[in-house]
Amino acid sequence: MRRSKPEPREVTPDVRYNSVPVTYFIHRIMKRGKKSVATTIMYDALEMIKEKTGKSPVEVLDLALKNVGPVMEVRPRRVGGATYQVPMEVPAHRRMTLAMRWILDAATSRTGNSYAEKLSTELIEASNNQGNAVRKREETHKMAEANRAFSHYRM
Repeated sequence: MRRSKPEPREVTPDVRYNSVPVTYFIHRIMKRGKKSVATTIMYDALEMIKEKTGKSPVEVLDLALKNVGPVMEVRPRRVGGATYQVPMEVPAHRRMTLAMRWILDAATSRTGNSYAEKLSTELIEASNNQGNAVRKREETHKMAEANRAFSHYRM
């Protein structure tokens, strides 16, 4: 077991929009160290959002992250030979991480032309409380609500 937790690294905001969530998205999109490809995809998606909605793309991104991020989730807890699904609150950093993961998974599973187009559509739908990523959050909240009886087993 670790003696101490490592201190979180400082993430610099991206160049074009001066936004930390955009940088996190670029890092999550990146495959095999190809950061320039991931950056191009993200900026293209944000440009498409600006064209489609007419709003600031960073505001749409922040609203989408806020709408998709779960407040409660279930974590397994072993008590006397039985494993219970215990509902717990989600910390802010994990909430953002889960929201990004679910948005990118939903965009990947879409059928469409380019990945940037799929990502922009998913972000717009998430900002309007629609889409597969929002459905995933609803399922997580339903699961936490269904297992509310085991909330006294919190860690």
